Order: sequence, then structure tokens, then C-alpha cells
Amino acid sequence: MAEIRLAIEGEDAIAATEALLAIPGISGSYKVSSEAPEREGVIATVASIVGIVGGTIAIAEQIRKWYQEYKQKQSGKRIEKVLIVGRNGRRLLLEDATLEEIRQILES
Repeated sequence: MAEIRLAIEGEDAIAATEALLAIPGISGSYKVSSEAPEREGVIATVASIVGIVGGTIAIAEQIRKWYQEYKQKQSGKRIEKVLIVGRNGRRLLLEDATLEEIRQILES
């Protein structure tokens, strides 16, 4: 499997990225991005998913659930934006993405 990249921006980007990579069935790594525009209190990470074990629809559901949990945090830090870049270069913002769109990115 070729890698899938996710760019995660927000105050809680590092913790959110670590939580994403802790999802059962996903393996990968991340680094803090030095290319992102620096705004006070905003961190950007780039995660590389190099392996998915199990069905892509189940992983898509877990990614969607992870995103909603971090996006809806009412107190404390949170994430602002998540962009998935598939193996074919296709990009998808998770803001309004459907499970089917996430699955297609994972499989493409």
C-alpha cells in the first residue's frame, strides 16, 4: 500500500494526530510541519498512513468519528482543518466529507 497523507492544523494537532494513529487498523507516523504558516497557537502536523488493516469502510468510519470528536470539542484545544491526500494525489477536506468519499480516498 502506498502512503496516504493527512495534514492536520489546530491547537491540538499533535494530540489529534497521535489519536488518529492509535486507531486500531491504522499504522503510520507523523511530523510537525515547518511549511505551515505560523499563527499564534496553531500547530500543523503531517501524518503518513502506511498501512490499513481491515476493511476500508470500517477505517473510514473511525476516521470520520475521530474527526468529529476533535472538531466538536467545546472546551480546550481543538483542530481547525484536516486534509487527506490520497495515493493518486486526490485531496479531500474532512469538514463535510461523507464516509463514501473517505473510503474512496483510502482505496484510490
